[in-house]
Amino acid sequence: MLLRCFILLCALLLDSTTVAAAAEVDVVIDTAERYVKLQTQGMPGEVKITMGRLDVERLPPCSAHEAYAPPGTRLSGRTHIGVRCLGPNIWSVLVPVQIAVTGNYVVTARPLGAGQTIQEGDITVVAGDLSTLPSGIVGSTAEAVGKTLRNAVAAGQPLRNDQLIAPLVIRQGQTVRVISRGTGFAVSSEGRALNNAGVGQVAQVRMNSSGQTVSGIAQADGTVEISF
Repeated sequence: MLLRCFILLCALLLDSTTVAAAAEVDVVIDTAERYVKLQTQGMPGEVKITMGRLDVERLPPCSAHEAYAPPGTRLSGRTHIGVRCLGPNIWSVLVPVQIAVTGNYVVTARPLGAGQTIQEGDITVVAGDLSTLPSGIVGSTAEAVGKTLRNAVAAGQPLRNDQLIAPLVIRQGQTVRVISRGTGFAVSSEGRALNNAGVGQVAQVRMNSSGQTVSGIAQADGTVEISF
């Protein structure tokens, strides 16, 4: 009778240990998933996260978990998220995860040559998994039309921002209008451009009135804007 009770007690202890170990694994996966959801907020398109299986039978008890991205981790496609225990036991594991980002991106409608200025008919928008594409993919035709290609691109290829050159709106040596904006005011003055600049790029200007060199952002109308 005593032997039977001892065996039953051992079985109960083993079962509770197994349940606790399984619960620890669940906490680790949940910690990794919450980290991925936080880091992928604001990504363009629809993000779908699929957590993989943690290939360990049990983990030592842990009261504080911390998720992190290992060096070089890209939060897209098949990747891993690290989870470390801060105490009372010190350990870390890698949790596999699949991150799919479905959204729109621009591809070429026909072969395009280096130095060619992109027109509306040269490109089209398609939908797909952005996580399988290189970084810096162009998401809309407005980002590409009017810009010049650095290199030739075959038909059906995704366009990247680093392949595009924005047209110059400011050329070195020309007289430009500089607009200084702040809360409730805007002051306009003139100067001479010290460099070439496309829309959104930094333009340096030597002011006519003071000879001072200032830096601002080139606008589509050829002005330079300084915000305070």
